[in-house]
Amino acid sequence: MTTIYLIRHAQAEGNLYRRCHGWYDGLLTPLGYRQVQALAKRFENVHVDAVYSSDLTRTMETSKAICLSRGLPLCVDADLREVGAGCWEDHSWGEILHAEPESLRQFLLCDPQWHVDGSETFPGVRERMMCAITSIAASHPDQTVAVFSHGSAIRAGISGWLGVPVEEMGYMPLGDNTCVAKLQFQNDQVNICYYNDNSHLGDLANRIHPKDNSGSDMLDAMRHNSLRFRPLQLPEEEALYQQAREEAWMTSHGTMDHFNGAAFLDVMKRNSEYAPESVLVALLGDEPAGILQMDWQQQAEEGVGRIPFFCMLPPYRSKGLGVQMLGQAISCYRKLGRKRLLLRCAPENQRAKSFYLRHDFHKIGEEPGGTGVLDTMEKYISYQ
Repeated sequence: MTTIYLIRHAQAEGNLYRRCHGWYDGLLTPLGYRQVQALAKRFENVHVDAVYSSDLTRTMETSKAICLSRGLPLCVDADLREVGAGCWEDHSWGEILHAEPESLRQFLLCDPQWHVDGSETFPGVRERMMCAITSIAASHPDQTVAVFSHGSAIRAGISGWLGVPVEEMGYMPLGDNTCVAKLQFQNDQVNICYYNDNSHLGDLANRIHPKDNSGSDMLDAMRHNSLRFRPLQLPEEEALYQQAREEAWMTSHGTMDHFNGAAFLDVMKRNSEYAPESVLVALLGDEPAGILQMDWQQQAEEGVGRIPFFCMLPPYRSKGLGVQMLGQAISCYRKLGRKRLLLRCAPENQRAKSFYLRHDFHKIGEEPGGTGVLDTMEKYISYQ
């Protein structure tokens, strides 16, 4: 009998930033790396003969939970990839919801008819996954193998072995990051001992109640928690930008002393004139929720992506939305070949500093600001 532990990758950028990452090669998050440690603890006394992973960074990094301590080589297999989402790749779920709501509904419910330009289909993914796992089991008779893959791909395979029709697959919950399924292969029979087991995570779990994570539940949640982005419209939205600047200044400094709105507006216009996509409005539904301003020129030759302004409007703070603006900045700058993000933060703005530190920024120096010295903070976004 061959035992397969089928394991989802740890939390990655697509999960945190609420972006469509199928074949897009996203990185693990700080929480994701802590989940990898918890997974390693779970398996520390489990014998494993071989380790397989898809060829995407998030699974290969997660596989280190088992590979490293045992000195096992990693066998990479592209057939273990997530559902290929074609032209949707690396777009925010809010953008997809706004542009193609019916197609998104089909996707979340795993409709066999779902297809966008360049994508796979759910019947095709199910066949691919079941064939890949069966082939791995056949190559390791009477051994134990750890296989690292992706949420929707794992669900496609598990549902196939459970006999769930493809059109009902979307009503099965997606497992949490690093959730484990145990499968036993013997004489052309497959026994699923358990699946979606995240008991090793404790308070590192993303989804405490997997039953609330079916396709229909996720579609409803997206309407309330997924941002989309568009360029700031000038001159119509100058007042919106100025309002956000004033709110941010007051939050940071507790006073409007030394505020120079005209100077901020001038810099923003220069950024926008160079690249309209560098100054963005974050929208929740149709309502402005924040401003993301990037400077695509400054320090470009150094591989730096500077963020002069990053602000959620007050009604939308403390709702888990700000991190999606960070994800948008990473998406933009990674396409431009930048290796790190750079921004400035007032030392007294503890709320902002806590946010940046939580999302893997670190202080690298200080720069002069309007009311004194500002902390210069950096985050690496490259694959190396």
